[in-house]
Amino acid sequence: DAEIPTGGFTFDLCKRNAWLEANDSSGSIIKKAKKTGTTIAGIVFKDGIVLGADTRATEGPIVADKNCQKIHYLAPNIFCCGAGTSADCENVTEMISSSLTLHRLNTGRECRVVTAVTMLSQYLFRYQGHVGAALIVGGVDCTGPSLFTVYPHGSVDQLPFVTMGSGSLAAMAVFEAGYQDALEKDAAMNLVRAAITSGIVNDLGSGSNVDIAVITTGNTEFFRNIDKADPKYKSKNPLKYAPGTTAFFKEQISKIKITVTEGEAMDD
Repeated sequence: DAEIPTGGFTFDLCKRNAWLEANDSSGSIIKKAKKTGTTIAGIVFKDGIVLGADTRATEGPIVADKNCQKIHYLAPNIFCCGAGTSADCENVTEMISSSLTLHRLNTGRECRVVTAVTMLSQYLFRYQGHVGAALIVGGVDCTGPSLFTVYPHGSVDQLPFVTMGSGSLAAMAVFEAGYQDALEKDAAMNLVRAAITSGIVNDLGSGSNVDIAVITTGNTEFFRNIDKADPKYKSKNPLKYAPGTTAFFKEQISKIKITVTEGEAMDD
């Protein structure tokens, strides 16, 4: 007899999963998300979009790269900032950039920002957050300047100013204090620079330099390392201690005999 399929969800494995979690003493079953660090921000001004990002890439508690680039090209009129897993951000943005190139060649028209956002959100939603790319997408198209955030699970927001990453709260505080409608280009750039600097100063996962991208109709300006990290402090009068300055109570010098035996190299 053929089994009649039943609709709805099945929760047969819930008790098994609860038992595994309760008896997992090694912590090997339940995987915790890795903490990542970044400060990225974007703002809409009178004539276009300003995007900003810091340049620190971390690997857990280690600074892996002091001057990485977090502003990615999608189309001539569309750029995005990436936070989260750097490999995911790099590959997702390159994939969508390729798709947008084919879209332009097929239609013969400039891509709209909402097209890129739709491609990104549909792709990320398919993987339910396991592709760790949190993106700020900004650009200028036939509808004017547009600014979106795309979260790793695929949700989308459209706002006049946005921040993402571990330093986003510090950057948002600067935006909320200084944002105004129809800002001029220089004022918008300075506000984004101040927001990213606030994230760098107040968040350990963000650091090093500030990158800025300004997108207007028919033109894009990229300012690499527009603000650089403070150099390490060097004393004008470094302290020098003469030998014997620090007292010691006992000195012992021992000779160690080392025998080196030469032989044939081991096979792999």
